[in-house]
Amino acid sequence: MKRGNWHILQGRGALTVARQLPPRFDVAVSSALPLADPLRLAQQVRQDIWRAVQRVRGFSPVVTVEVHGEALRVTAGGRVAGRVPGNLASEIRAVLEDGEKRRRWLRHARLSAKGSLRMQSEVISHNSVSGFDKEAETGQ
Repeated sequence: MKRGNWHILQGRGALTVARQLPPRFDVAVSSALPLADPLRLAQQVRQDIWRAVQRVRGFSPVVTVEVHGEALRVTAGGRVAGRVPGNLASEIRAVLEDGEKRRRWLRHARLSAKGSLRMQSEVISHNSVSGFDKEAETGQ
């Protein structure tokens, strides 16, 4: 799915937000967070990563959110046209480890009881081939 100028890819228990396809990590940093809405979380992380490193020429952010049990693994970084600056990973890590930003992301991506079930079934069901009920999905 494409939203605005951003590609949103879902599958195999993960959601990826990227400007360009295929998504590519020339630089990447990962962090764990509690369960939250993966799309809202990815968009918030992407925005803050971009704000922190937009001066890097040719940088295009990519954020992947994967479900791991009762937590999420967020991988943030992206594609760089040209040479990757040596301090880029540490700048991205500083954003991911910023306590104030993490609290804001989680507030924004907080799950309601209904949203929690919806998010988990959407993301986790991609791991399984069985369990798809065409009649329930299409009404046919």
